[in-house]
Amino acid sequence: MALKSEEIFNDAIERYQAGEDPSTLIPVFKDICDSARKNSSAWTCLAWLYLLDDRPLLAYKAARKAVKLNPDDPQARVNLAIASIESKQKGVREQIDRAIQLMMVSSEWRSEIQKNFEDGLNRKPDWKSLQRVQSWILEA
Repeated sequence: MALKSEEIFNDAIERYQAGEDPSTLIPVFKDICDSARKNSSAWTCLAWLYLLDDRPLLAYKAARKAVKLNPDDPQARVNLAIASIESKQKGVREQIDRAIQLMMVSSEWRSEIQKNFEDGLNRKPDWKSLQRVQSWILEA
């Protein structure tokens, strides 16, 4: 990823963390994904934003791309599981099982995923599919 793309990515992450609405950040991450097509982190973020914006089919496509680019990213797997539930796709259990395996490798990943669950529920309090995935993963 070129330095300019990396700067744009980091700026967009900061804007998200500052509470900016996901719908305004989707075009930014879409541009990053278009210019740095192999940036799995950008695809993971785009999928998350689509999920927050109630666009599950687009989230599913972005999450699938993120998992394809980096099969060992537990957040990409979590996003794909949530998007699969919301867009009525198959393969949820496979994503959950793999995310659990990856989180066993690193307590840092587990902590990060937990933080993201909390963030998702703060932004979207009645997010049923996230709550289901959270209970499956954290109670494993």
